[in-house]
Amino acid sequence: MATDPPNPAVEISHKEKIIKAAGVVSAATLISRIAGYARDMIIADLFGAKTAADAFFVAFRIPNLLRRLTAEGAMTAAFVPVYTEVYEKNGKLRAFGLACNIVTLLGVALAVVSVTGVLLAPWVVTVLAPGFTSSEQTFNLTTLLTRIMFPYLIFVSLAAVLMAMQNSMGKFFIPAAAPTMLNISIIACALTMRDWFDEPTVALAVGVMAGGVLQLAMQVWELYRMGWRFIPSFNIKDADAIRIGALMIPATLGMAAAEINTFVDTLIASFLPAGSVSYLYYGNRLVQFPLGVFGVAVGVAALPSLSSEASRGGEKLVELFSHSIRLTLFIAIPAAVGLIALSAPMTNALFERGQFDLAARNGVISAIIFFAVGLPAFAAIKVVVGVFYALKDTATPTKAAVWCMLLNIVLNLLLMGPLKHGGLALATSLASFANVAALTWILRKRLGKLDGRRMASAAGLMTLSSLIMGSLAYGYIAVFYSYEARAMMRIAHLVMALGIGTLVYCASMLAMGSPEAHSLQRRVMGKIRKRR
Repeated sequence: MATDPPNPAVEISHKEKIIKAAGVVSAATLISRIAGYARDMIIADLFGAKTAADAFFVAFRIPNLLRRLTAEGAMTAAFVPVYTEVYEKNGKLRAFGLACNIVTLLGVALAVVSVTGVLLAPWVVTVLAPGFTSSEQTFNLTTLLTRIMFPYLIFVSLAAVLMAMQNSMGKFFIPAAAPTMLNISIIACALTMRDWFDEPTVALAVGVMAGGVLQLAMQVWELYRMGWRFIPSFNIKDADAIRIGALMIPATLGMAAAEINTFVDTLIASFLPAGSVSYLYYGNRLVQFPLGVFGVAVGVAALPSLSSEASRGGEKLVELFSHSIRLTLFIAIPAAVGLIALSAPMTNALFERGQFDLAARNGVISAIIFFAVGLPAFAAIKVVVGVFYALKDTATPTKAAVWCMLLNIVLNLLLMGPLKHGGLALATSLASFANVAALTWILRKRLGKLDGRRMASAAGLMTLSSLIMGSLAYGYIAVFYSYEARAMMRIAHLVMALGIGTLVYCASMLAMGSPEAHSLQRRVMGKIRKRR
């Protein structure tokens, strides 16, 4: 069957859409992440890295795991390509009806899962954190927190579907900003309710539940303004719903493999010295900041454009893939170097107060360094997997994820002895690089050449500029930063080091003629001129 010739204007439009959408997602996510760090600073101050904090973090990960499996991960991967196709080919009304049906079906399923999870919470905790069974107090607290937070799964999963729906229609800010409500809710409950309970961490769990409700309400309100009305429709025979379900099954298995990596880390860390779970949590949170603000933003922004291009025949899919990868690495590589260079002052300035002491700082530094090694892979995988999803292939990423899960387990066992919890972080990073490499190789066999030379050349320039940046930022900290100074002074010097590093990196990339740097410069200057 003949296909229309590629349209350069469409290609440019898709690239511009990705850059613009990534910027919107980054801005909204930045707000959320700042609130998230305020949340973590308060938790660190009030609860430190003790067993009560470990119990909360483990219990919170349980509904978060299922959320990624049922909605934010697998459902989004299956929903966006199909919804985009239906929206473009059959119009808004048909697409809105599909969304109503999916929300109804998913809501019923999640209600059953949540009730089951509340009833079986002790067994769930035993499986996911067996090391906690040695302490009756820690085990009982983790079980209680799990029961309180399990229904959070319903609200946040339905919110994730509505967020994906908005992304498919080119709306990104509200979906990306929604997690801010969770952070604000946890902060409010931690500060006002911790004395209401015999165990203060229960206040954090209440905050999680309230945050889930607020996130869902935020998405419903925005879609209401766009003309969508929720009309329950329990139609399991709908052709498009069946297509989504068929894509979701392997995607769920793939997401399960990825999340099992995280839970294997938690499981093994529960046998390591007290505080190891919290070290991994805080270290991962710092790495997740640039990943969420920039890396994931490109993946979220790229998926609708990749899906749209694939539905038209995919003539320019490779070009969009290369563009998205280069845009991702432009941030991920310097972010990784910066995190390694500034891991100590970051931990000190953000968390070291109250119950969070020097031992906790050193533990978190180790986690940051080894997680940061994998940051480019964590970011790139979002784009690589997105191409498979755009092609409506969720099986291939699943197979790769399963093999990499097994690799991660082996590396965990090999590295946990010499590096303790740092070995668990390094294992996750190495397994992620293996996942990217395997999927890229498969993609090359399917689509042909992937513009590899251009991507490698860009990555080389970014690495060189990042090393220059990291050296100068580290030197500034060595000269001016004091770990005993007042909190505001420490934060001020940290911000100065980050500012110097950012300016040096951008100037270096522009001097080296980086197309990505010049593209972003044109966009920034264009916005400045418009405001004038």
